[in-house]
Amino acid sequence: MELVLGTRNSGKISELKELCRPLGIQVCSLEHLSKAIHVEEIGASFLENATLKAVLQAKALGRFVLAEDSGLVVDSLNGEPGIYSARWSGEHASDSENNRTLLSRMKEFPHERCAHYECHAVLSDPSGNVVAHSSGSCHGDIATSLRGIAGFGYDPLFIIREYHSTFGELSDMVKSVISHRARAMRALLPVLENLTQISFKQ
Repeated sequence: MELVLGTRNSGKISELKELCRPLGIQVCSLEHLSKAIHVEEIGASFLENATLKAVLQAKALGRFVLAEDSGLVVDSLNGEPGIYSARWSGEHASDSENNRTLLSRMKEFPHERCAHYECHAVLSDPSGNVVAHSSGSCHGDIATSLRGIAGFGYDPLFIIREYHSTFGELSDMVKSVISHRARAMRALLPVLENLTQISFKQ
């Protein structure tokens, strides 16, 4: 069985593959699917963007597609970068550029560092019908400097209070339990288990 992950982000693909592995479900990304389309993220929320990506790709591919949209929400920045997390510093911004922008903006709020990661996941059937959706979040604080080299995105700046470490310093094993993406995926596991009798690959 094969489930299409509606992303080309290598970091997200790696995480999602590990989360699906216990179910015995093979997963693939959009990278090598010739019929995959570019989906404009024009939604006003994580859920709207995740739904667009899942539904439109499923229709284009004729396959089950699991898509997610996620990002960093910083309280003192009125929720920024939010749905613009990946392109906060520009349409094709790198993780380094986005992290520099975050550090610069946070200089105005030396004592207001609360933030959370948020993820919404949507599973669509081959006809574009939403089978299920879920969400997950992980709360923490923004560090004053980059710490660690693991993960991607804002991970080196996102401190998990209970561990006194950033996601960039924590192991993949820990992250696979407490991250926003892991929590959203675990909420979908019962649905995916019920679909294991269906051939995802058509």
